Amino acid sequence: MRPVFPLILSAVLFLSCFFGARQTEASVSKRSIDANQIVNRMSLDEKLGQMLMPDFRNWQKEGESSPQALTEMNDEVASLVKKYQFGGIILFAENVKTTKQTVQLTDDYQKASPKIPLMLSIDQEGGIVTRLGEGTNFPGNMALGAARSRINAYQTGSIIGKELSALGINTDFSPVVDINNNPDNPVIGVRSFSSNRELTSRLGLYTMKGLQRQDIASALKHFPGHGDTDVDSHYGLPLVSHGQERLREVELYPFQRAIDAGADMVMTAHVQFPAFDDTTYKSKLDGSDILVPATLSQKVMTGLLRQEMGFNGVIVTDALNMKAIADHFGQEEAVVMAVKAGVDIALMPASVTSIKEEQKFARVIQALKEAVKNGDIPEQQINKSVERIISLKIKRGMYPARNSDSTNEKIAKAQKIVGSKRHLKAEKKIAEKAVTVLKNEQHTLPFKPKKGSHILIVAPYEEQTASIEQTIHDLIKRKKIKPVSVDKMNFANQVFNAEHAKQVKKADYIITGSYVVKNDPVVNDGVIDDTISDSSKWATVFPRAVMKAALQQNKPFVLMSLRNPYDAANFEEAKALIAVYGFKGYANGRYLQPNIPAGVMAIFGQAKPKGTLPVNIPSVTNPGDTLYPYGYGLNIKTGKPL
Repeated sequence: MRPVFPLILSAVLFLSCFFGARQTEASVSKRSIDANQIVNRMSLDEKLGQMLMPDFRNWQKEGESSPQALTEMNDEVASLVKKYQFGGIILFAENVKTTKQTVQLTDDYQKASPKIPLMLSIDQEGGIVTRLGEGTNFPGNMALGAARSRINAYQTGSIIGKELSALGINTDFSPVVDINNNPDNPVIGVRSFSSNRELTSRLGLYTMKGLQRQDIASALKHFPGHGDTDVDSHYGLPLVSHGQERLREVELYPFQRAIDAGADMVMTAHVQFPAFDDTTYKSKLDGSDILVPATLSQKVMTGLLRQEMGFNGVIVTDALNMKAIADHFGQEEAVVMAVKAGVDIALMPASVTSIKEEQKFARVIQALKEAVKNGDIPEQQINKSVERIISLKIKRGMYPARNSDSTNEKIAKAQKIVGSKRHLKAEKKIAEKAVTVLKNEQHTLPFKPKKGSHILIVAPYEEQTASIEQTIHDLIKRKKIKPVSVDKMNFANQVFNAEHAKQVKKADYIITGSYVVKNDPVVNDGVIDDTISDSSKWATVFPRAVMKAALQQNKPFVLMSLRNPYDAANFEEAKALIAVYGFKGYANGRYLQPNIPAGVMAIFGQAKPKGTLPVNIPSVTNPGDTLYPYGYGLNIKTGKPL
């Protein structure tokens, strides 16, 4: 008999996702009237302030020698928030160290904006992109994709939303609904749910609804799609060359599904899409002709997103200080172009880290005012943008401010919610279900060490080996495995040598973590070249050397893929191979992600992994072939496909 609760929850989620949008439409007219009245009373400067969302990640106060992480409000930052009447602020890891400190900071930010409360935003995606210094991180989107559970996706969004709300953060730039169909993508990878449009759409939609359930404004990203790129827009300007038909069938599909279900916000991609806009601009970097990126394209933002896809919510740019924009367009020009294209909020429109740099904000505002004055941007367009922003603030309970608790009361509540035992238990369960077993020949797994056995842990970085070690110690403490000794080997930038070989020989069991962003092993004549001695190639060469040494000595060896699972193709000879979809380890007394512990639990038979691949894993030795297909995963006990 199937459990009743998941069936009921699934039904509730389905109804809320697909009928909630109509209920939202029924109440939108009242909010529009309220927002319209508010906008009509605002000056142009006030309106433009609402459309800017800067960061104060670091700040250099007068008398200090360099910018420091802004963890406490100061008079200088508060004066800028009041003066320019910003619509929102984005927070980064530097700003949100502890629960108590974060609540104090967000409370002080709101006090600095007495007229209209701020949208306090953050990138708390779960997985490898998390900002909170304390709290529940979750295994991330690709792990959710491996588990295939709508309930897990909704629960992830809901718990993240509940913790953000308790901290005074009301906007989350999540979920990522990019379809990761390019294994060479250096920036999306495990941040994506899948290479499959249906799975991405379904899990993205339920994550969004989970966030909205907690009155968190949720932003889909990165429109029209950053999944099929091989350039990181933080450092360059990517291009997607597909035609319109393919883009509508694949990349745009998850966005359309979520828009139809009541999306609050859409974040833009700094990516060129010539199928939708082949307009060229002169680069300020080198004078070359470049295609306009989606963020600055009226054809994409207004023609495609607004008119064709019917999105009436808030459009926010990705950070305008990213090199894809910053290198090619002037600071003020980029903001004006984005707003002219149809964007409502310019994210990080100027980099200001001291009061001496305040004029950067003033120049942005002045450039926008001149664009309105000369007719480049109609003031009616500004009014509509601000209406959308105010409407969203009303819809998600930001405006008017409704929490009258004192700061101390807010802190006390947050400390009970953020990182609670209940939340961490849910995080652990989801991570364990997502672990994907790709190989388990000769029943290598689970490891069953005898008392006094010696286990060698191998991974690139200290926090990763620390995570594996700490999990083993936890298992010993709970008497799930017999007491064992542990040695660690961190191999980032290392070349495998005789001393490493001795450690492998000494071990009874070997656990090796592979961490690869872009999988590019050296392959000659269909064989991975293991003779490379260049330390820059450590990511593939070193763990393969450990694997081969273990195999030669018949040592039980398991390879754990820690990030994008495509590196699993580098270890065809391994008898045991699992993917966990997350690389963050253990530091400062806490696990930074649940993925590695979940993998270790599976290795020692203390969890039942049920993950199946949410992407295809291509062969590196036979280009064009798929080594492990989408949907592949093994039962760890029987070795049969799930």
